[in-house]
Amino acid sequence: MTCYFRHLTATFNEAGIEVTKENRRDIDKIIHGIMEVDYKNCSATWKKVKERLVDDKDGFISDLRQALR
Repeated sequence: MTCYFRHLTATFNEAGIEVTKENRRDIDKIIHGIMEVDYKNCSATWKKVKERLVDDKDGFISDLRQALR
């Protein structure tokens, strides 16, 4: 779980999201949902997140913020 979180620190900071031990799993599930990848499939999720960050970083951040409301 959350194998890619260390690569998203700057993105989380930009989105104003504080990742804690308590909310990591929820954030991970949300990201899997946004990327439409089965939960716990870390490699496939990270691959899609990287592509999305290149193509539409602002959109990804917006989707993440909205889902965390």
